[in-house]
Amino acid sequence: MTAGLHGRVRSAEPGVDAVRRDTPGWWVVAEQECRDLWVSGRGPALVFAFSVVLSVMTYLAGTSQVLNFLEQREAVNLTLQVAVAVGVLVTLVVSADAISGERERGTLESLLLAPVSRRPIIIGKTAAALSLWLATFVVSVPYLWVLGRGVSIVGQALLLGLLVGTLLAVALAALGLLISAVSSSNKVSLAVSLFLLLALFAPTQLPGGAPKGWFGDLLVRLNPVDAALHYLTAVLVNGHAWTRDLSYLVSPLLTAALAGGVLVAAGTRMVRLHGGVSGE
Repeated sequence: MTAGLHGRVRSAEPGVDAVRRDTPGWWVVAEQECRDLWVSGRGPALVFAFSVVLSVMTYLAGTSQVLNFLEQREAVNLTLQVAVAVGVLVTLVVSADAISGERERGTLESLLLAPVSRRPIIIGKTAAALSLWLATFVVSVPYLWVLGRGVSIVGQALLLGLLVGTLLAVALAALGLLISAVSSSNKVSLAVSLFLLLALFAPTQLPGGAPKGWFGDLLVRLNPVDAALHYLTAVLVNGHAWTRDLSYLVSPLLTAALAGGVLVAAGTRMVRLHGGVSGE
């Protein structure tokens, strides 16, 4: 293979299809990363674990619904929140291993020697991590359908979950890659990512919710995960219009833009055989 312009990869084989001869570099990387993720068994194992968690939550929500502890809208919202939260969690874990993990396994050098620039490598790895989020979302569809039968909320819940969850997954995948790129080892990358997960998800599990008043609302808005889940509840349970609480999505949107911007801008200095940022 020979390097083409603008991060594209051109094949040197004369019989290769024209589309494959001018394939974007990020697509080639994403293809390989997805193959490694799903064929190696890591992806299916994480999706299976996700389905077990969602099965338990659906059973509990359904039982509470029968006992009148939860209304149908609340049961659907609870299950959707778990699906989004756990789905983006595994996305963060996979992206945190994407660069630092390859360094320790000795496979990053061969990737850096490939005729693809650093930015397409970052985009391809992000796309591969997002494939895990999409897989977990597809798995959650039948659970939400079962809980939402009989009310006109399933379609809305699925569309909301896909849009908000994808935004959140992009934000956390970019953060995970950023942590992975600058970490000195894979253990450091995973440890920092797990600490970040605790910091982001713990406030959503506090008894009685966040502190009340303007300060509590500010804390919710500053936390991208809490803000996204609050938006889902406002629309699905409280019946608000989609546009009424869009300000709660500013935090995940800014996180995705800032982390992604840093990766794209400094990607050539961050994707290296050693952790940290090169001054070159």
